[in-house]
Amino acid sequence: MAKGYTPNFAHPLPERARDCTVCSEHLPLGPNPIFRIHPEVRIVLISQAPGRLAHLSSVAWDDPSGRRLREWLGVTDAEFFGTPTFGILPIGFCYPGKGKGGDLPPRPECAPLWQNPLLALMPKIELRVLIGSYAQAHYLGDRRKKNLTETVRNYREYLPHYFPIPHPSPRNGIYLRRNAWFEEENVPHLQEIVATIVRKSAGD
Repeated sequence: MAKGYTPNFAHPLPERARDCTVCSEHLPLGPNPIFRIHPEVRIVLISQAPGRLAHLSSVAWDDPSGRRLREWLGVTDAEFFGTPTFGILPIGFCYPGKGKGGDLPPRPECAPLWQNPLLALMPKIELRVLIGSYAQAHYLGDRRKKNLTETVRNYREYLPHYFPIPHPSPRNGIYLRRNAWFEEENVPHLQEIVATIVRKSAGD
């Protein structure tokens, strides 16, 4: 494990998840489950699956997408990597490989195995940030709007438990320019919510 806070704690369930090989025959680079959980997590980031860089470093969000994500959250690297406030629980724990239009979808075997059991180990969660369509589909289900843009636009309907956002990938630059309202309107509210939770967490 590279930089920052390492989330391992004395419990057999995350240890089993880190050793998971259920999807190994479908993973071009082999299994490397990447997630970050801790009993003190207050904000959990739920995205699609780790990218290739995360697979190679075993650290999620330590890349250009992560830098933009931290800007949207309004937190520093130290706050993000160096405290147990933020958890990471992608829909698929392993890099699924490349497709024609980007990374392949997360493996379908992963979420049913690990999402609920690992969430149960984080009883202090106050906010689930749903990053991208796969996370939103899994957690919002029929409550989603007709597409990601409309789901994100209507984020207030999912508060206080969920805050849907687009993926912060540099590949989404055109999308963000076409939907400037997201960074102008939604991001300040996200930062306000995150700041309140971070302050409360620091005071406990």
